[in-house]
Amino acid sequence: MSYDFNEASSHIMNTYGRLDPLITHGEGVYLYDKDNNKYLDFTSGIGVSSLGYGNEKWIEATSNQLKTLAHASNIFHTEPAAKVAKKLTEIAKMSKVFFGNSGAEANEGAIKLARKYSYEKYGEGRNTILTLIQSFHGRTITTLKATGQEKFHKYFYPFTEGFNYVVANDLDDFKSKLTNDVCAIMLEAIQGEGGVIPLNKDFVQAVVKICNEKDVLVIFDEVQCGIARTGKMFGYNNFDVEADIVTVAKGLGAGLPIGGFLCSSKLENVFKPGDHGSTFGGNPVVCAGAEVVLDELCNEKSFNEIAEKGEYVKDLILDANNPNVLAVRGMGLMIGVKVECSPKDVQIAALKKGLLVLTAGSDTVRFLPPLVISKDELKSGVDILLDVLSTI
Repeated sequence: MSYDFNEASSHIMNTYGRLDPLITHGEGVYLYDKDNNKYLDFTSGIGVSSLGYGNEKWIEATSNQLKTLAHASNIFHTEPAAKVAKKLTEIAKMSKVFFGNSGAEANEGAIKLARKYSYEKYGEGRNTILTLIQSFHGRTITTLKATGQEKFHKYFYPFTEGFNYVVANDLDDFKSKLTNDVCAIMLEAIQGEGGVIPLNKDFVQAVVKICNEKDVLVIFDEVQCGIARTGKMFGYNNFDVEADIVTVAKGLGAGLPIGGFLCSSKLENVFKPGDHGSTFGGNPVVCAGAEVVLDELCNEKSFNEIAEKGEYVKDLILDANNPNVLAVRGMGLMIGVKVECSPKDVQIAALKKGLLVLTAGSDTVRFLPPLVISKDELKSGVDILLDVLSTI
């Protein structure tokens, strides 16, 4: 049968505010629906399809691996996982990595690693993890509690204990929350779901300095802003600081599910066999594709191009002096446009004109286009957005 929106909705739980098109295929930076309508994609599956759609190297790598070995138990090593682990840790300047399947799973693992490190070194009672108000760290019970937005906490009590929240960019509030029971702080370099709000460099540097002095671990959640998205390997690289733990997902898989957390040498031997696991973590097919992502995107040439394209988009929007645009935020190709009107209305109107955008918070239109997008394609999308903002 030919499926449509209503048919799909009759069998899939109603957990997303889905839009009407039933997407069938993609090519380059465009998606197509079942009626072959074409959409310029400024979402990349919420930051996932970093190489766009139909990348030949990625397809060849994953297809060849699928023919060879689709899965093996983590009782064994596989070559794709070993190769991508080596490249990832070397580019990231970290010691080791654990592979899982999602950002939430990566953040869960980071929380466990931080708490075990503190328990082994300091004993019981030092297990609180600080996060920021307006942060977002996942949908599991633990990562929901780590998320500093009360609207996500409704209905799902009781939560995992051991979290407290700091006002972003407020050093005094951080110091007041840094009690003796704190073992780590988890930060997003850019609060994506919270409105595409970058942290202040001075705040991050001060926090990291204090944490290092007190042996409080610094975790950066790079699920959305990592893997070249901001024009650096990780968002926190824009702040000239180092991390103890870094979580990744989304863009590393370029369309297939992957997650992971990396650690510094201080933590490389904290986990022992049996402390953590993931049945599908380090899947050979996914890792074969992830290696292509690292080769294609995670180098200085690519970083510079992404940073330049991000500034180009900001300039296009700001130079238009559209009265509905209140601010433009972000780094690289993670951009938020604060608008006077409803961002949901903008999203729906842009869709009708062939542009896919995201929303964030209550007042922001969010761009997360494929990182391989051209300036011409970016301008086409911005032109549609500005037209919508002029008529909405």
